[in-house]
Amino acid sequence: MSFATGGAFPASLTPSPTKTLFNGNYLAIGSNDFNFTKQFLPEVYEKEVERYGNRSIGSFLRMVSAEIPMASDEVVWTEQGRLHIAYENAQIENMGDNTDNTIDIVGHAIKVNQTIVVSLGPVSVKAFVKSITANTIEAYPYDSPSWPISFTDIADTASNPLLKVFVFGSEFGKGTSGQRGSLEAGFQKFTNSPIIIKDLYSINGSDTAQIGWVEVTSENGASGYLWYLKSEHETRLRFEDYLEMEMIEAEKAAAGVSITSAADPQTGDTFQVRGTEGLFAAVESRGLVFNDQDFDNATGLTGLAEFDLILGELDKQGAIEENMLYLDRKTSLDIDN
Repeated sequence: MSFATGGAFPASLTPSPTKTLFNGNYLAIGSNDFNFTKQFLPEVYEKEVERYGNRSIGSFLRMVSAEIPMASDEVVWTEQGRLHIAYENAQIENMGDNTDNTIDIVGHAIKVNQTIVVSLGPVSVKAFVKSITANTIEAYPYDSPSWPISFTDIADTASNPLLKVFVFGSEFGKGTSGQRGSLEAGFQKFTNSPIIIKDLYSINGSDTAQIGWVEVTSENGASGYLWYLKSEHETRLRFEDYLEMEMIEAEKAAAGVSITSAADPQTGDTFQVRGTEGLFAAVESRGLVFNDQDFDNATGLTGLAEFDLILGELDKQGAIEENMLYLDRKTSLDIDN
């Protein structure tokens, strides 16, 4: 801030006891802002224009109750497996011979005398398990002495199709002994690590005394008059957005990837960057990701048949009542159309 000097203007300012315009209490802010070419004060529109609407991401995780407190450097949890036994990586051992009754299933839990469904695409065969080894089963179809030709029409073992095997029961003779060996319920163990995020808002002490009120509507819906605290409020909202986006977009550091942080400016310490598994990373690693070969990025979804493929995959997860699709704008519009 500066004041005009020379001519009729004094070298020092003399405040007026009333709001009256005198040459002795006239402030010239800068050299080109307030001068005699701009008489009095400029017109200031009192309300801030919300050009970009609600700029915050929102609290998606809070709305879906996906927040839990934790105080450790690592969280460990388990997820139950499916109740029934099913495999998707089975192969007939001698693929060129449809009379070969040996099916390779590495590390299976199928038992003798169980009944199974063996399927390849739309073709399914019911079969009986006669004997087993650690990585194979000997199964015989109920309705034919051999497997369907569609199971065995590829002789090249490098391109053998993977069969699906599902256990649906068992069959024993009258007076025979019961089933041997128990089946332990399967589960998967997962771990994740939290991360620390930081942000900063600073203000000079002299700036806090500036009186310049602007009517605003903040991103959380509150309205009123703010000035310098609006930037602090936006910093807080931005921090909450960062927290939200980290939980959705974050990635764990892959095996073999080593990232060391820059030295702390105060202590000189560094740390190993580990990352954390966000929502999208979890979906990509163990969720459902639609990747249909007929899907054309140029034309998008071409009709109900394309969307039926998505619904078919969702139905395989146990007829869940509600499913959530994460889509870009183009795919969302294709589905609407």
